[in-house]
Amino acid sequence: MNIGQAAEASGVSAKMIRHYESIGLVDAPPRTEGGYRRYDERAVHTLRFVRRARNLGFSLDEIRGLLSLWHDRRRASADVKAMTLRHVADLEKRIAELAAMRDTLRSLAEACSGDDRPDCPILADFAQPDPDGQAHCHGPYGGAAEHEQ
Repeated sequence: MNIGQAAEASGVSAKMIRHYESIGLVDAPPRTEGGYRRYDERAVHTLRFVRRARNLGFSLDEIRGLLSLWHDRRRASADVKAMTLRHVADLEKRIAELAAMRDTLRSLAEACSGDDRPDCPILADFAQPDPDGQAHCHGPYGGAAEHEQ
C-alpha cells in the first residue's frame, strides 16, 4: 500500500509517517522504481503501535525504547512494566502541576470582578516576579497557593 493508504489504515498522518521515518523511529519502507513508498501490514502494525503509545503520552524516546522491547522476543515483561510505571509517575507529577495551575487560575478568576474597571488581579499576578518558577498568587488578591519568600 502507498503512504496514504498506510496513513488511513494506521491512523497516523502521512506527514507524521515521514517524520517518524526521518528520525529513525520507524524503518523506511522499500520504494517502487518510481520512488513511492510501499508499506506492508507489518509497517502499518508498527505505526498503530506508535500512534497508541503517543496517544498515551509516551515521548518519542520512550516509544523508541518500547519498540525495541516489542521487537525483542527475549525481553522481560518486567522491563516493559518498569518503563510504563515510570511514565505513570511522570503523568501523575504533570497532573499535580496542572491541578496547581488550575487552582491558581481559578483563584485569580474568582478575585477578578470582571467588570469595566481596568484593575485586574489576574494581570497583576502575572506581572509579579516569580523566582522559584512555581505558579502562585501574589499581592492583595491572594490565593491558596501563595508562597512566602
